[in-house]
Amino acid sequence: MEKVRSFVIISHVDHGKSTLADRFLELTKTIDAKKMRPQFLDMMDLERERGITIKMQPVRMEYRGYILNLIDTPGHVDFSYEVSRSLAAVEGAVLLVDATKGIQAQTIHNLELAQKQNLVIIPAVNKIDSPQARTEEVKREIANLLNIPGEKVLAISAKYGTNVEEVLKKVVKEIPPPQGNIESLLKALIFDSKYDSFKGVVAYIRVADGVISSADKIHLIQTKAKSEVKEVGYFKPELTPTPRLTAGEIGYIATGIKEPGKVRVGDTITSSKVQSLNLVKALPGYKEPKPMVFASIYPDDPDDFDLLKEALAKLKLNDASLTFESETKEALGRGFRCGFLGSLHAEIVSERLRREFGLNLIISTPSVVYKIIGKKDNQFFVYSPSDWPAASEIKEAQEPWIKLEVMTPTLYYGGIAGLLKNLAGLHIETRYFSSSTKLLLVYEIPLREIISGFYDKLKGATQGFASMNYEILGYRPGDFTRLEILIAGEKEEAFSKIVLDKEAYSEGKKQLLKLKDILPSQLFAVALQAQVGGKIIARETIRAKRRDVIAPLYGGDYTRKRKLLERQKKGKRELKEKGRVRIPSRVFLEMFKT
Repeated sequence: MEKVRSFVIISHVDHGKSTLADRFLELTKTIDAKKMRPQFLDMMDLERERGITIKMQPVRMEYRGYILNLIDTPGHVDFSYEVSRSLAAVEGAVLLVDATKGIQAQTIHNLELAQKQNLVIIPAVNKIDSPQARTEEVKREIANLLNIPGEKVLAISAKYGTNVEEVLKKVVKEIPPPQGNIESLLKALIFDSKYDSFKGVVAYIRVADGVISSADKIHLIQTKAKSEVKEVGYFKPELTPTPRLTAGEIGYIATGIKEPGKVRVGDTITSSKVQSLNLVKALPGYKEPKPMVFASIYPDDPDDFDLLKEALAKLKLNDASLTFESETKEALGRGFRCGFLGSLHAEIVSERLRREFGLNLIISTPSVVYKIIGKKDNQFFVYSPSDWPAASEIKEAQEPWIKLEVMTPTLYYGGIAGLLKNLAGLHIETRYFSSSTKLLLVYEIPLREIISGFYDKLKGATQGFASMNYEILGYRPGDFTRLEILIAGEKEEAFSKIVLDKEAYSEGKKQLLKLKDILPSQLFAVALQAQVGGKIIARETIRAKRRDVIAPLYGGDYTRKRKLLERQKKGKRELKEKGRVRIPSRVFLEMFKT
């Protein structure tokens, strides 16, 4: 165990984590040079296409007689839960900062997570090879942030391998070996998992005490599931079998359990025999993430409902922050209301469902969860507009607020101030970094203000130089109502929204104009209406399709033409009374786009 070092790489998105991991793999000869490719630890095509890490990925390397367990972590705010889970499995962290951009909002957030776990921090400035690098200035930023001398901050180029070996030397020298006892009873923490159709649920574990081998009988303390281990092994980074895993090691076990819900991230694995004696206490798990952004997901083909259910269960295995429960809407059939940590998280999950499981989906616009305090002081949560109670039942409605941190060069302060001014938020403080060339703006704003399009607007206002991070503060009151859309007098539940009272008319008008543009014309005029509390507040009309019924007539008495036109008029009137508008799935897709 003295020769084991376990660490993570943490940083803001796009600061070079995956590239640094590539250099580690080359230096330690973990990957054959012929097989090496950029972003090797980003296993999903989606990760390589977008140039971001979505899933944490462990790998075991050997360097100068030491075993190095590295976990490459995501940098985007929506995947910070992945970071928090990986930190519980290691003793140290390499804090990586881009020399061209300096400290960013997510850098500070990830550093605070690591410091709460009392990890040893090894700071490094990356991309010193870039012509725009501000190496010395950024080193001073990091030194001030960590309260250490500037010479302790390494200057590296992950792209060209400059000084990368110095990072590994520091890892070996400064990060302590794991604590644990091989002779003790088995205790292992599950920090991630995935589904394999042959091996069942494959649990990624950190062994705290004892030894686990193939064919051992195991017990999961939280779910009380029992099974026999099919295989144990290391991450190379492919799953590589080994006879056993011992205290202090990171690896995987093929549990043989076929039901995804029985293996939970944060659960403790022990021996079946031991648990019956009640001798093992569960290891500290993880704080269960609370999704604050919800969207409904429906299969385009209703027959794919069971496939969607199975796909979501398998995705939840290696994305513990995803939640889902079934719901039914008349227009869309059976589907699921899913909870996410943010809009990018929702986008990635839907894309994975399409790619990995071949599903065509209809996805509603993401919305936040509201807390309702009833007239009798009872409290409950509302996850979708269909659950919104009548105004007479509401004493107070509350929405989630966040602390938003925006890091930006001072040059773009005006643009960001204008952007944030339009949000219903409160300015808390402004902190300056780097001799006043960079500042951190701290605001408190409603979460609903940033879940759709805010990140793109922020990047646009600052030419891509600004970064953001946020954390949930809690619930605060607001004046909300349910906006309903009627099509030909029929309420279309899928288009209902929860909006601020003062924005009901403008939002209703906007929805109707969009619907008027994309809903196909019918043989009769279709009224589109927006209503709040039973009162119509806006209206648009789709004109009827017109067929020229008198085109076949050549001359003749006008009464013949009049007779045909009257018959057409009567038919349209009857259609309007009896007809029903069928809404194609394409319309839902277009309406749900932000």
